[in-house]
Amino acid sequence: MLVLVAPGQGAQTPGFLTPWLDLPGAADRVAAWSDAIGLDLAHYGTQADADAIRDTAVAQPLLVAAGLLSASALGDVTPGAVAGHSVGEITAAAFAGVLDDDAALRLVRTRGLAMAEAAAITETGMSALLGGSPEVTVPHLEKLGLTPANVNGAGQIVAAGTLEELAALDADKPEGVRRVVPLKVAGAFHTRHMAPAVATLEQAAAKLSPADPTVPYVSNKDGQTVSSGAEVVSRLVGQVANPVRWDLCMETFQALGVTALIEVCPGGTLTGIAKRALPGVKTLALKTPDDLDAARALIAEASEATA
Repeated sequence: MLVLVAPGQGAQTPGFLTPWLDLPGAADRVAAWSDAIGLDLAHYGTQADADAIRDTAVAQPLLVAAGLLSASALGDVTPGAVAGHSVGEITAAAFAGVLDDDAALRLVRTRGLAMAEAAAITETGMSALLGGSPEVTVPHLEKLGLTPANVNGAGQIVAAGTLEELAALDADKPEGVRRVVPLKVAGAFHTRHMAPAVATLEQAAAKLSPADPTVPYVSNKDGQTVSSGAEVVSRLVGQVANPVRWDLCMETFQALGVTALIEVCPGGTLTGIAKRALPGVKTLALKTPDDLDAARALIAEASEATA
């Protein structure tokens, strides 16, 4: 069974969209999306530097556009389930047919702008903790005033809070944690600091006409599959200010019988976690179009196994 997943913010790197725009029709699609949301996606995906694409209002639409573009290049594929990490949930909602591509891009543009505004209120950030156990790490974070904003599984938790709280964490790591790595994001996402963005997203969501998912959609909220399009959108809104439970998503993949996992562009983060947390599952990250043939072969293999 194939799971198709989409990465979240921090996966972007300068120029990562460049090779994808050489695919037939890709540049035109990206140009149309850029016009629709008032953001030059091609520029930011090919020419902008790391600081420019770190901007939340830029990074989020760029990631969704890249995910949609790379997934469409796979051809006609019906995964056994879809999921996305954080902003990748909007990409996954498009994979599942809940939102069309234009609606997904408009929603993520609103999300990025709203979260950037919320992040500007207080200086906040996020850091990944490598190693340790949730039983020890989570209480330690809470003691420091931090939120376990991403519980990713495979020994990785992402802490979020003010820069002062993150500095205290760096000086006082939980037992078992080997490293604390600052992430390339501009705020404490999936925490109370994002509450102002929720109200803005609620207004945007009210204008949508979501369809019910055509394939199982696995939610970051609790790892459960969601069968209602309206519920998917409601969760997309609320998730901005609540922790990402990617560990529970992977537990659901296992329960569904996952045998293969493909991560759309810019792939790498989620496949890395899956290699540690889902032993025996074949994984592939779409980084450039050179990866498409191997991805299609994996899709065909998964299809044959379930036929």
